[in-house]
Amino acid sequence: EHASVQRKAAKSSESQRPPPLVTSQVNIQRNNTNKMKLAIAALLAGSAAAFNVKEIAQVGAVSGALAFGIAAPAFAGDVGAGEQVFNANCAACHAGGQNVIMPEKTLEKEALDQYLAGGRKESSVVTQVTNGKNAMPAFGGRLSDEDISNVAAYVIATSESGWDE
Repeated sequence: EHASVQRKAAKSSESQRPPPLVTSQVNIQRNNTNKMKLAIAALLAGSAAAFNVKEIAQVGAVSGALAFGIAAPAFAGDVGAGEQVFNANCAACHAGGQNVIMPEKTLEKEALDQYLAGGRKESSVVTQVTNGKNAMPAFGGRLSDEDISNVAAYVIATSESGWDE
């Protein structure tokens, strides 16, 4: 009698478990629900900035990136880390912010304003370092994106404060 009660209990608990396919579908639905919540939160964050037209574009882009899991490029590199990358990879030609190959195209503020494609800003330095130009080789395959972002931050910050000769 005791054994038959145990068998009935075992059968009862087995019949209450959903089949594996149903469990998988429930997990997919939960995952989609979480994605939808993130998308709604990102869109709400974008809507909150609607009081300023400039912010709409910036926050909208970030919100869209968040909603769809796309990372937006970040150009606020680490200046200290950038100095180390610069000294190890750039100083051979650009010591003290100079240029041993093309002397007029230095890393001084005025020269960057005049010669750097895209103007004197981190994103322009990132493009130049990544792709190279004229006699400058491309570092995109040699340095990580983070290293390039850091060296760009260092170059811009140092052009503002002045290079030590």
